[in-house]
Amino acid sequence: MIVIKAVIMAGGEGTRLRPLTCDVPKPMVPILNRPVMEYTIKLLNKHNINDISVTLAYLPSVITEYFGDGKEWGVSLNYFIEETPLGTGGSVKNAGESLDGTFIVISGDALTDLDLEKAVEFHRQKGSKATLVLKRETIPLEYGVIITDDSDRIIRFLEKPSWGEVFSDTINTGIYILEPEVLDYYKRGENFDFSKDLFPKLLRDGVPMYGYKTEDYWCDIGDLESYKQTQFDILDGKVKVDITARQVEKGVWLEEGVEIGGGAAISPPVFLGKNCSIASGCSIHPYTIIGERCTIGRNTTLKKSILWKNVRVGGGCHLRGTVVCTGAHIKNGVSLLENSVVGRDTRVDSNATVKPGIKIWPDKRIEERTVVTQNLIWGTRGTKTLFGHRDIRGAVNTDITPEFASRLGAAFATLLKDDAVMVVSCDGTGQSRLVKDSAVCGIISTGASVIDIKNAPAPVNRFAVTYYKADGGVHVRGSLADQNLVHIELLGNNGANIDRSLERKIENLFNRDDFERCNADRISEPVAVENFTSIYLKNGAALLGNLRDIKMKSPKVLISSRSDTVLGLAEQFLKYIGCSVTVDYSGRGYPSAASYREAMSRQVFTDRYQMGIVFGESGENLMLVDDRGRVIDGEKYTALVSLIVLKAGLTGSLVVPYTASATIEAMAEKYGVDVIRTKTNPSSWMNETLKAGGQGDGARLQYALNFDAVWGAGGIINFMAVNRVKLSDLVDELPEFYYVKREIECDWKDKGRIIKEIIHRHRDKNLELFEGVKIKIGEGWALVLPDSERPVFNIYAEGPSEEYAAELSAELSDKVKELMEKRESLTP
Repeated sequence: MIVIKAVIMAGGEGTRLRPLTCDVPKPMVPILNRPVMEYTIKLLNKHNINDISVTLAYLPSVITEYFGDGKEWGVSLNYFIEETPLGTGGSVKNAGESLDGTFIVISGDALTDLDLEKAVEFHRQKGSKATLVLKRETIPLEYGVIITDDSDRIIRFLEKPSWGEVFSDTINTGIYILEPEVLDYYKRGENFDFSKDLFPKLLRDGVPMYGYKTEDYWCDIGDLESYKQTQFDILDGKVKVDITARQVEKGVWLEEGVEIGGGAAISPPVFLGKNCSIASGCSIHPYTIIGERCTIGRNTTLKKSILWKNVRVGGGCHLRGTVVCTGAHIKNGVSLLENSVVGRDTRVDSNATVKPGIKIWPDKRIEERTVVTQNLIWGTRGTKTLFGHRDIRGAVNTDITPEFASRLGAAFATLLKDDAVMVVSCDGTGQSRLVKDSAVCGIISTGASVIDIKNAPAPVNRFAVTYYKADGGVHVRGSLADQNLVHIELLGNNGANIDRSLERKIENLFNRDDFERCNADRISEPVAVENFTSIYLKNGAALLGNLRDIKMKSPKVLISSRSDTVLGLAEQFLKYIGCSVTVDYSGRGYPSAASYREAMSRQVFTDRYQMGIVFGESGENLMLVDDRGRVIDGEKYTALVSLIVLKAGLTGSLVVPYTASATIEAMAEKYGVDVIRTKTNPSSWMNETLKAGGQGDGARLQYALNFDAVWGAGGIINFMAVNRVKLSDLVDELPEFYYVKREIECDWKDKGRIIKEIIHRHRDKNLELFEGVKIKIGEGWALVLPDSERPVFNIYAEGPSEEYAAELSAELSDKVKELMEKRESLTP
């Protein structure tokens, strides 16, 4: 047994390990989910070396907060922080008052299983004043090279030689056993290095220095390759260290709480950390290390990859020899290739690729479908504002945290009047409730009041804002396609989504943290309103007027929705107004939306329903099936809505998005009604409809048909009953038109250049630049519109025949693709 003291050198920045060490010191990088310095402390404790001084410089609080006084590891830790660089020797001298006997100096950022007792015994037997632990290294260029004589006494050394200077393959490991008097060569606070300054002096003065050659494991974790290899060596059993996990089968190490889905393939050796989750269909290949509380999505493959704590990886990803730091979020379909690094809290959006050897610094954003070919230290790849096409959306607890939602609520309320009243709601999922409640905290912190109508679709919130004469609303919903995704919609005092100018003001306040904060006496409890949906249903029925015609006919209707909340609300409403309702719950069981459309079409026609209705999961949009089994959705639904409101006696203007069919103007002209085209974002469409729609049944119906699926369905059924027409009759009245929509992927940075070039190439054509570039050609038109949320162009085309529309679409798509391949613009 040896009883000596130790000094752990833990001041390293680890610049060659960037970005792993951007926000953690080198001794704290994790090795199988434990800081590398923890292995050093355990090694010292194993050999009864428990009185330990730790020298610190870079991010010292990270180390002191983790290890504290060391009692958890059975040792006593005392910390010494360098205010200015002192060198290896100077930092040990800084802690030297407590070093009153033989002591060991060891690095906190190297891994070893050195037998310290044998090394100390060697030191004492030789009567050495300074013993250097030596190791053979085939490529010694990054280390100090040592030559000893036959008695192991050091006779020559050189720090980090070139190949022309190499005279030995025996290197200095940076582990020293010293007597306290060697520190007398320098004064406290003086900058000096062991290898460059102290040891050469000792050699010149003939002080006995010896080299202890070891065959034990030692690895300096100096770069990414050695960082990974060290962990692979542990998994291969080459290092005698304790692995804090149980080996469930040879080479498969699991900490507690690991969940592995059915069909996941685990190939040893691997290490899976505490409470991590591996979804079904995943392939975890050899030498993969997954940290605590990580989640891996379905059908993702990991090979020789290392994930730190709290990393989220989506479905269908490919990780190959990468390192992903704490808190990073890797979305669906991402590829991280060999020797890449993703820094802490970085987000890589869907279908992006990080090329081999690329390093991304912490807190970065890689946009969807981006290919990263250069290191990303500053800024982001791609661009995106807080608000998207219609709302704010992101992954819960990654993009949209409770803190984010609270700040957003405070920013919105700050823009409203001092005594503002706001309505809040969510769709009832756990993630949406979390975000809603967090937003409420931010709202009431400004002194505003909150009416919480609990679980309800967005149209119910829109109605509640006007019903209570509130100043605004917040609605949060989840996504059935991705349970981690949440959407936040902010509503104005008319119930419509806020406009772009207000979005920009909120974004500015949000980014500056510039919020109103009220005194305690102005903080109010949210007013909870239970079952507000009953008020919504009764008011919706009242808008239809006399329900006698519906109740007399009791139309047979088949309904479905992916949202149980929306489906339940629709069933109540349609039964209340007099429909005979059958609910189809099978929609989620179909492999695709197209296959379900076909199935519903057959069922409506075969079972002789008057109509089929599929309600969107947000409760705002509809897909219809007429009594002949024809599906009406998308642009055809917009045309049908336009026809119905025109027939219902619209007194204002007919409002449609810019992308709607040109046949709508022809229909409106027959009824003497003007058409207003708006930007394609829902906010512009909603607000213009409320402003220009006029009064009467047609105006109310126009808004409901486009933005409130439940009331809109009732409006269509009521119109059919009152006018004694079938849905197929209305569809037959629609003019024929042929419409094509497609997407073309592109880089964010290319969008402006491509739009500019398209305008230049078609400057002699009939162009419209209201939104995107619309080119009128012959009897048709084509529109290229950059997507506001994704790196794609949306291409729309319409013509008098299917072939004409397809040709226009293909022609414009080909031009966009051609311009994408050409990096420089020809425009003068």
